[in-house]
Amino acid sequence: MRSTGTLGTALGAGALLIALVGCSSSTPVGAQSGPTLTTVPSSSAPASEEPEFDSPVPPEGEEVPAEKITASVPEGTPTTVWTEEDGTVLGAIGQEGGCTRASLEITEQTAQAVKVVLVETTPADQQVCTMDIRYPPLTAKLDAPLGDRRVELSTRQVTE
Repeated sequence: MRSTGTLGTALGAGALLIALVGCSSSTPVGAQSGPTLTTVPSSSAPASEEPEFDSPVPPEGEEVPAEKITASVPEGTPTTVWTEEDGTVLGAIGQEGGCTRASLEITEQTAQAVKVVLVETTPADQQVCTMDIRYPPLTAKLDAPLGDRRVELSTRQVTE
């Protein structure tokens, strides 16, 4: 009698194992829905082409030539500068992220140069913030058109 009970237990366990294997799937849950990632380059675009990016200068703006810009900014900070409204508005790309906010300050205007500071302001109170980086276009009004003056670009971080 005892051997029958052991045999029955072994047969029951075997049947359960077969049932579980039969119900399992080699396809991960959710793998049948959603887009498919293709790692083979498309034949319509050569792999050697550089990606194209839109200019950060707005359509109504005129980019200030790089040789007229002196940038004392951290590596990776955008240094694109432009003018709008006949040169009386100066624009630049700021950098902000999470809870910080970017702004543009004109700190000095002389006949030779315009000093511009990209300011990143962090709130003084502790907050839960996202970890994203944004590059908003910023503008500030000049006392007179930029003309042939140089642009001296720098950055500053403040807490308020």
